[in-house]
Amino acid sequence: MQTTAMKVVRLFYTYKNRFLLKPNPISLSRHFHLTTSPFLSKESGLAVHSSANDPIPIDSSKNDPLVWSVFDPISDGTVTQSGASSSAEFRESELRLSSFDEEVDGLAGENLIKREKTQMGLRNNRNEIEDLKKEKRYVGVKKGGSVNGAVGYGDRAVYRTKGKSKTSWVCEICGFTSGQWWGSCRSCNEVGTMKQFFEAKIGGGNKVSGIEASENAVRSWLPQKPGELRPLRLTDVNRGMNMLNWRIPLSGLFGSEVERVLGGGLVPGSLVLVGGDPGVGKSTLLLQVAAIIADSEDLGGSAPVVYVSGEESVEQIGNRADRMEIGTEELYLYSSTDIEDILGKIQHLSPRALIIDSIQTVYLKGVAGSAGGLSQVKECTSALLRFAKTTNIPILLIGHVNKSGDIAGPRVLEHIVDVVLYMEGEKYSSHRLLRPVKNRFGSTDELGVFEMSQLGLAVVSNPSEIFLTEQHSDSDFLAGLAVAVIMDGSRSFLIEIQALCVSGSSVSRHINGIQSSRADMIISVLIKQAGLMLQENAIFLNVVSGVMLTETAGDVAIAAAICSSFLEFPIPNNIAFIGEIGLGGELRAVPRMEKRVHTVAKLGYKMCVIPKSAEKSLANLGFQGMKIVGCKNLKEVINTVFKA
Repeated sequence: MQTTAMKVVRLFYTYKNRFLLKPNPISLSRHFHLTTSPFLSKESGLAVHSSANDPIPIDSSKNDPLVWSVFDPISDGTVTQSGASSSAEFRESELRLSSFDEEVDGLAGENLIKREKTQMGLRNNRNEIEDLKKEKRYVGVKKGGSVNGAVGYGDRAVYRTKGKSKTSWVCEICGFTSGQWWGSCRSCNEVGTMKQFFEAKIGGGNKVSGIEASENAVRSWLPQKPGELRPLRLTDVNRGMNMLNWRIPLSGLFGSEVERVLGGGLVPGSLVLVGGDPGVGKSTLLLQVAAIIADSEDLGGSAPVVYVSGEESVEQIGNRADRMEIGTEELYLYSSTDIEDILGKIQHLSPRALIIDSIQTVYLKGVAGSAGGLSQVKECTSALLRFAKTTNIPILLIGHVNKSGDIAGPRVLEHIVDVVLYMEGEKYSSHRLLRPVKNRFGSTDELGVFEMSQLGLAVVSNPSEIFLTEQHSDSDFLAGLAVAVIMDGSRSFLIEIQALCVSGSSVSRHINGIQSSRADMIISVLIKQAGLMLQENAIFLNVVSGVMLTETAGDVAIAAAICSSFLEFPIPNNIAFIGEIGLGGELRAVPRMEKRVHTVAKLGYKMCVIPKSAEKSLANLGFQGMKIVGCKNLKEVINTVFKA
């Protein structure tokens, strides 16, 4: 709007002689015919003055009216006008013209000043933007009076501090990190596993990494000599180590079960992460482990063990220890969430082990973000890992889990630590399973079985009793019950599989604890290969105690339970089934047959039905008191078990 007004004023100022009601004979003498007497020659009354260079005399003493012609831009023609020739009016017209000229000159000067200010503002904005770009900050322009996208007067640069925030996409399966979203992980090729994490950063120079914090804590009481920081030969490293006594042993029945899960004991300088659902018993487990390590006599007497909690006060931990009848003198309790403070306070103790409950509650000064965030978890874990490797003190961490049961946060936490243990348990069951999913110092096939009691966790000597109930062979109500032998890690378990066949039911089938596709295949094989008329029956399948049967070793037991319910013939309580069923009705061997059969014999069973192909390899082992029966297909199983 301002630009348009200035153009109109400039145009009016340029052509003011055509628009003002003032006669100008000099400029109009060539184009207009003047009829007033002052403009006529004395010698000829009708002569026209045609010279533009010679001034035309005007007699101001006469009072004759003035007549002139002007160009009208609206009508696009000339208009003849007249006015008084009074000298006073003429001088007044001259004064108005001079004041108008001064006003127009003032507007032109003001326009020039604004133009200079605009150019100065443009230069300042450009310099500011260039400076921000040199500092590598995010720069944008908030438009003011710019035209066509150019940086104009009134525009201002909008920026934010360098590194204020960062968005990362992390794969929840393998921990792959990317700066942008991908439909599938570029590392493990899993679809839909990239999750967004916001990592806050600070632009100042006070940022401290986890490695720096751990080195600052270690440097004051365990200095490292420069000569030690060099590559060492493998033989030199092993020469000074006693592999038999290298690990920290855990005594007692409870300690032996945990020791077996860890692969033979607690490795010095290791970082162990224990995860599980809320209330499953993670804190109870590590409190008992801390008491065992502190009282261990195998390492030359008791030694301090520090239990640090960021969720409970010292009094609350003490009350729980008193309930569990733990009265160890060398067990120290501390409540803090600052990593540097924790590492500094345990300096004078030189503990044998350190326990942090939990990693999502601690933080590191100088690292932006709240406790439990992506950056805090990574840096805190890095600080503890560096501290453990430098001081050779094992550190045990407790980690929270999300809705899917995984450790909260990205999988990068599980990649940093040495050992990852998951504690599992049903909501309405007192039994707990401790399962390793990562172990750099041992096997991940081990499994620890515990039972939660008033005094803490107790070892279950016979894990199969969790899934077995008392059976009475003379009861007709036990028809449809069969025992399968499964493997979980390195442990073998006996579980009960129940089946119910009902004719005339509106429900076709209902399955719990078994893969639906696997159950449908076994039912179809029984109809086709065994000749059972199951088409008009509703079939219900269930695994006792809520166990999910995932391996194929339970196929024969599922088929036997269905046959028992359909034929209404109870299976004796001293028979176990092992084997996989093929589409042709044949029985196939499964891995670790010897260990499975040995478990069955140990529990006092009288008969074990296995595939015919595995009978020869097991016949020479001589399981006393138990008969091993090999069958080629389902028809032989039915004839052997359900004979009259």
